[in-house]
Amino acid sequence: TGETSLIELPLPSVGRCQVLIRTTHSLVSLGTEKMLVEFSKANLINKARQQPDKVKQVLEKVKADGLLPTLETVFKRLEEPLSLGYCNVGIVEEVGSGITDLKIGDRVASNGKHAEYVCINRNLVAEIPDDVSAEQAAFTVIGSIGLQGIRLCNPTFGETIVVFGLGLIGLLTTQMLKANGCHVIGIDIDTEKCKLAETWGIDTVNPATGTDAVKSVLELTGQVGADGVIITASAKTDDIIAQSAKMSRKRGRIVLVGVIGLNISRADFYEKELTFQVSSSYGPGRYEEDYEQKGIDYPLPFVRWTENRNFQAILNALASGQINVDPLITERIQFENYNEVYGNMGKKNTIASLFIYPEKEKINRTRNLNFSQNKVSASKGIIGIIGAGNFTKMSMLPALKKANAEIKYIASSNGLNGTILAKKFGISNSTTDYKEILHDSAVDAVMITTRHNSHAKFVIEALKTGKQVYVEKPLAITNEELEEIAKNLDKGSVMVGFNRRFSPHTQAIKKALGDGSGAINLIATMNAGFLPANLWVHDPEIGGGRIIGEACHFIDLCAYLANSPVKAVCMNAMGKNPDEKTDNASILLKFENGSNAVVNYFANGSKAYSKERLEVYSQEKTYIMDNFRLTKAYGVKNFKTVKTKMNKGLFEEMSLYTQLLKNGGDPLIPIDQILNVSKASIAAIQSLKEGRWVEVV
Repeated sequence: TGETSLIELPLPSVGRCQVLIRTTHSLVSLGTEKMLVEFSKANLINKARQQPDKVKQVLEKVKADGLLPTLETVFKRLEEPLSLGYCNVGIVEEVGSGITDLKIGDRVASNGKHAEYVCINRNLVAEIPDDVSAEQAAFTVIGSIGLQGIRLCNPTFGETIVVFGLGLIGLLTTQMLKANGCHVIGIDIDTEKCKLAETWGIDTVNPATGTDAVKSVLELTGQVGADGVIITASAKTDDIIAQSAKMSRKRGRIVLVGVIGLNISRADFYEKELTFQVSSSYGPGRYEEDYEQKGIDYPLPFVRWTENRNFQAILNALASGQINVDPLITERIQFENYNEVYGNMGKKNTIASLFIYPEKEKINRTRNLNFSQNKVSASKGIIGIIGAGNFTKMSMLPALKKANAEIKYIASSNGLNGTILAKKFGISNSTTDYKEILHDSAVDAVMITTRHNSHAKFVIEALKTGKQVYVEKPLAITNEELEEIAKNLDKGSVMVGFNRRFSPHTQAIKKALGDGSGAINLIATMNAGFLPANLWVHDPEIGGGRIIGEACHFIDLCAYLANSPVKAVCMNAMGKNPDEKTDNASILLKFENGSNAVVNYFANGSKAYSKERLEVYSQEKTYIMDNFRLTKAYGVKNFKTVKTKMNKGLFEEMSLYTQLLKNGGDPLIPIDQILNVSKASIAAIQSLKEGRWVEVV
């Protein structure tokens, strides 16, 4: 809808290498935040026009999954909340393990959102020098964006550098370039911003007055042209890149920090041999899992300027007076009056708006929010969910709601996703402390939908409190974790989300096979699709890789239809030297009853083709399941073709599990089957590494 709202959240939980910060000030990045707010207000057609790559993905998904499931996914994505802001200043309140250089009470700047409390990873936090005020420090992160653009431009003393766009980042960039000994020319259509830049000794050009920007730069450089152009503007037009090329000298450098149209004229760049580079945010380390999430720093002798060291450089420049941000502050607004900024974006000429936050004593500091209107009855079968990611939102909660499950808690680390989902699905508590769920005697079952490396930890903790446990696949990512889980199975039950076996398509094949089918052949193919190599699911330490994390679904499906445990596994993968991160592999499964299966897990196929396909061969009969939408049988009398919208069995599984919690009964999947499939998934990776069949024991 494009509505900007202020909502109450539980206090974020603090993990390893993280810092909890009580915010005193935060800076509104008018360019970036205005763009996000305007995009959110756009209608569906305009949203699509702005994201043609996403439209292509939608069309491919329609071909593979059908229209209605695709539309459902699209609208759920559009519902997702987006936190605004990334220029935060505050006081350290808690320090996670692994941090030794910050302490409670330190003043720090970070890329935290607009919020009274934020939890930020250590490499995105910088301590503020004593002689820098909190208001000045609020410019640290946004200043680093301009600084990274300068580093890529690599100006030398005496060179002429043009800054195209004198918004907040542009004005900061001009000051830093001036401090670097450069002749600086600023271009903007705002007269007031040009005048402000001139007070710092910057030559300015205002095209709105009829001045030709290209000719002006050429005149100011004796017809040589600019040595470099740093574009900090935000505009859809292609004119800016064209003008930047025309005003550059031969072999000049152009760096894009802002967002503009990029239909580049080859002739403009070819004749002058110009270089063009896009700057990525605050500097090296940005969007890198190891740097930002795990706290692994780049060695200074090899990477002099990381994003954190850029933060420090800005703070030092503020301390020495090389950067003067005081004239940039247009307004100071109390945080609760946030709509004075977001309700007037674009309606007034503002450079920098600062939010001022209440004192600590006036903030509701709690890690558990209770929604009294969402009451849970005292009946058996109460559920607490740990994890509020996409799977929980898009799949799990809708299925649980349809199954009339009673959910008392949802836990998320930052509190935002959990709170939004609690409100939407009528859950009575949103918490950032998962132990609230474990210690509440009213909770019968804990559902775990977090990242894969935390599954075993949460399963074991939940079992030790006597809870029944449902965990999304995989159960664990190492044999050591499986062994530890097995030691605690006497304290409670464990169910893993192998939902494919509950699909009506699977059930139809299972029924037709009967109990006396003997050994069968199965071919299961997962056309999984490409995922970027830096995504967490590929990381063996976090996601376990896609074979352990996802292919386990079809290992379980084959074991269920074969009606036999896996005896041995052999996996081969594409490429000359594949490693454990592979997601292009064929897994051979040998079952104790003589059945044989091949699970093909491929990431290099077309997304327009069916994502999942199963072939079953038994006693001169063949069953073909296509994407859990269509199942046909050949050579089978009285088999009724199954045709549905995509149904992977999640609702059926949730319905049965909810009934089991309330009424008791045998487990939906025997624990020996769960452990066998889990061991087989891990054995597949061992097989690849060792180049042999691996027995599953």
